[in-house]
Amino acid sequence: MKNAKKTVGDFIDRLSVCVMTSVDKDGFPHTKAMRPRKRDGIKHIYFSTNALYDGTERYLENPKACVYFFTEDKAVLLIGTMEVLSDKASKKMIWKTSDEQYYTKGMDDPDIRVLKFTAQSGRYYGDGESEDFAVELT
Repeated sequence: MKNAKKTVGDFIDRLSVCVMTSVDKDGFPHTKAMRPRKRDGIKHIYFSTNALYDGTERYLENPKACVYFFTEDKAVLLIGTMEVLSDKASKKMIWKTSDEQYYTKGMDDPDIRVLKFTAQSGRYYGDGESEDFAVELT
């Protein structure tokens, strides 16, 4: 793939939901659909969740993760790690006014968590073919 950052980034931008997977303490995968909030290239993708989501605990114990974006005929798998953030700057970065319905204390609600996915590699599926690619640090 000539330009994975552009091809994959454009693909991700057309989708509103992805599937992400964490690994539990026994090595079993747990998969959940989530809406990305922000991305920096294809290296970093941010999600919003809350402290009670059991995935936050799994990511703290084992940060290995994957994120999968797909349509009927194309898909992108990103493999990397997930960080659980609760600092004010991270919350502000992903905050939407519609979040007030879930977090009555606003952006300072102590229940808000930001999941920061950092991709290391990926695989693109489309047009009857698939291709592995490295994720650059940009």
